[in-house]
Amino acid sequence: MPEPEPRRFSWKRLLPLLLLLLAGASFVALGGHRQLRPEALAANRDWLSGWVLHGGAGASLCFMLVYAGLVALSVPGAWIFTLTSGFLFGPWLGTGYAVVGATIGATIVFIAARAGLAGLAARAGPRIRRIEAGFREDALSYLLVLRLVPIFPFWLVNLAAGATGMRLSTYVAATFLGMIPATFVFASLGSGLGTVLAEGQQPSIQVLLRPGVLLPLLGLALLVLIPVAYRKWRGWEAKTPVKAHAKAQK
Repeated sequence: MPEPEPRRFSWKRLLPLLLLLLAGASFVALGGHRQLRPEALAANRDWLSGWVLHGGAGASLCFMLVYAGLVALSVPGAWIFTLTSGFLFGPWLGTGYAVVGATIGATIVFIAARAGLAGLAARAGPRIRRIEAGFREDALSYLLVLRLVPIFPFWLVNLAAGATGMRLSTYVAATFLGMIPATFVFASLGSGLGTVLAEGQQPSIQVLLRPGVLLPLLGLALLVLIPVAYRKWRGWEAKTPVKAHAKAQK
């Protein structure tokens, strides 16, 4: 079956992604990222607690929308919002609100990236096309691993997933489910943030590197990859008799 013709490049399709990147750069240039630091959270914790106490459901919705906006703009330091979710809403509700907000924001980036970048791999040569095809074949498993063990920046995974042109439903499911474990870790840390700050300590993303946190995440990632490894093994096993038969005929 012949490979599909790569789509012609169009600046119009790239415009939504460029606008998101421009808005994110403007946010950083205006100093908005300075509010995404542990120091800023410590300084505003009383005001934030009062806002949630009196805001009710509206405060929860506003939090998720702001989180979605920060993720959509690919702003560095958005992980502080995950800590904040645990501090304001507790570990369970905080995890839910953070995951929903981050998934919405990541989906916006994905849709913009898929519109502008999908098909570029087809122009990069056969090797890149094979990698893209392999990723797309097991997109759910691979993306789950990238979400479970955040070894690459969140925004980069969003862009790369869009460039492969994977299905939207697969992306949303893998993003939502894959973020839950690490988000729960940060939300749990955030729920005890008052104690941490009172002891003069600062919360850090390095908490993910602690053996008690990293090893379970790696274990989940390996479990997710088992179906992929099995399918690869079955494909190799199916080809082996064919190759052996071809050699015997020579």
